[in-house]
Order: sequence, then structure tokens, then C-alpha cells
Amino acid sequence: MDSELAALAASGATTLVSLMVTDSWTHARELVARFLTRIGSDATTIADMADARTRLLTADDAEDEQAIHAVTAQWQIRLQQLVETGSVTSGELRLLLTSLQQLAATSAMHVRTVHNDINGGVQHGPIIQSGRITGLTFHAHQPPAPEQD
Repeated sequence: MDSELAALAASGATTLVSLMVTDSWTHARELVARFLTRIGSDATTIADMADARTRLLTADDAEDEQAIHAVTAQWQIRLQQLVETGSVTSGELRLLLTSLQQLAATSAMHVRTVHNDINGGVQHGPIIQSGRITGLTFHAHQPPAPEQD
């Protein structure tokens, strides 16, 4: 495999692994799953993505770098094998990489912090913040009223 395709596979693996630990993972997983399904990859490859993500999310601080490198190497090898076996062309892999990079860039631009304050007394039931909720019923027991002297 020439160096351009090796670099392409490495970049694809790095981008995929970085998306595994973001809120954009669902969309990234769908992109990769469609790609793998289209080329006839087996279901275990798709399941391996979920296992890799779980491994990254459950790694503690000491294991973080090792887990990232191991998962990245695993996916780099898989992407290289797809090109080497002729399952995908470099153009198809490049298109997948471009889609993943756009998703990563969009994900990075939409990082926001939400802070909610609740005031007006003590709340003894569920508090829900929403634009619109319909057909929802809560049955909450009221605490006994404090005795007055």
C-alpha cells in the first residue's frame, strides 16, 4: 500500500476514534455502518465499533492514551485492509473520511454549556424543562404540611 493510502487510513481511523467519545457518535456510527453495509462487511465489524466506543468511555485516566492508540490502530488496520482487498477504492475511503471530518468539525463548533436555575421555593416533585410536552401526567405525593405552633 502506498503512503497516501496509509495516511488516508490513519486519518480515517483517528477521526473515527475521536468521534466515538462525542455527542456526534450516533451520526458517525450511522455513516460508517452505511459505508460498511454497502461494501458487504459483516455485522461483527459494526458491533466492534460499539465495543471500541465502550472501551474508550470506560477507560480511566491512566488507560486513556493506551486505549485511544489501541482502538485507532485497530481501525487503521481495518480501513487499510478494505483498500488492500479491493473492497473499497481510495476515493470511497476518502469520501468517508471527508464526511467524518465534516461531522467532527460541526460537532466542535456546536459545543455549548447549559446552565439552569430553579427558584421560587422548595420543589418536591419532578422538574422538567422543555419547549412542549403533551400527554404527560405525574402523580406526586405532597409532603405533610409543617405544624404551626
